[in-house]
Amino acid sequence: MWTNSAWPGRSIPKSTPAGGELAAYGRLVSAVEGNTTFYALPTPEVAQRWAEATPPNFRFMFKFSKSVTHERKLRDCADEVGAFFNALEPCLSKMDPVAVQLPASFGPDSLPVLETFLRSVPSTVRYGVEVRHLDFFDGGPNERALNDLLFTREADRIILDSRAVFAGPRITPSEIEAFENKPRVPVRAVATSNTPIVRFIGQTAPDGNPEFWAPWISTVARWLRDGRSPIVFIHTPDNAAAIDLARQFYDEVRVEVPDLPAQPDAPAVTDPSLFS
Repeated sequence: MWTNSAWPGRSIPKSTPAGGELAAYGRLVSAVEGNTTFYALPTPEVAQRWAEATPPNFRFMFKFSKSVTHERKLRDCADEVGAFFNALEPCLSKMDPVAVQLPASFGPDSLPVLETFLRSVPSTVRYGVEVRHLDFFDGGPNERALNDLLFTREADRIILDSRAVFAGPRITPSEIEAFENKPRVPVRAVATSNTPIVRFIGQTAPDGNPEFWAPWISTVARWLRDGRSPIVFIHTPDNAAAIDLARQFYDEVRVEVPDLPAQPDAPAVTDPSLFS
């Protein structure tokens, strides 16, 4: 997401106009998960506005439509894939990677389908694959087969880390919803290509998260030193602190990799010209 009712006056200027949220977001962090495309595709005109609102180095990780991944389960979906790329063509240079988020019912027997799909999609962008079937986390032949396939196709395995949310409190409606609905799968810190992707789902209280993401600091730093370009998304049950936490995470990585560029300055909350 790039909009949240809690962000104006906290992470982005309170005066941010409706429709200006993406530009404000893009001045503070450099990537976003485009969940909306899972449910519906934008018009090319809307996609053009998204492209124009973000700086050149900004990256969208749009999700393939649910018709591709959950309804057709990567089978006979050439028309749907074509519609996806046609709608998002204005953002093509910033689509890095495209997310193939698969349902829990997509298991090891379907790996040949995934291979055929990855061979058929346009090679102008990179792809990240997120699996939910527990057999892909068995530490044995099923998991090796998946990782080998992704390595061969130069696709990244999207890594979900939801440990913090399940260890946290279940008091607010968003915390209860997260506990009941977020996937609970083992964490696999594996890089199968050049853009390893981590989706970290943390706790509502900002100070409850650093102890859970601490292992990722050294892992991401190592990936960077190896010449990779990792992407880390930070979520919480209500996402109110998501931007601030993402910037905090970046700064912690930068301690270990000092040659990373400094982040743009965040707007000052006390500046009445921005927050009034």
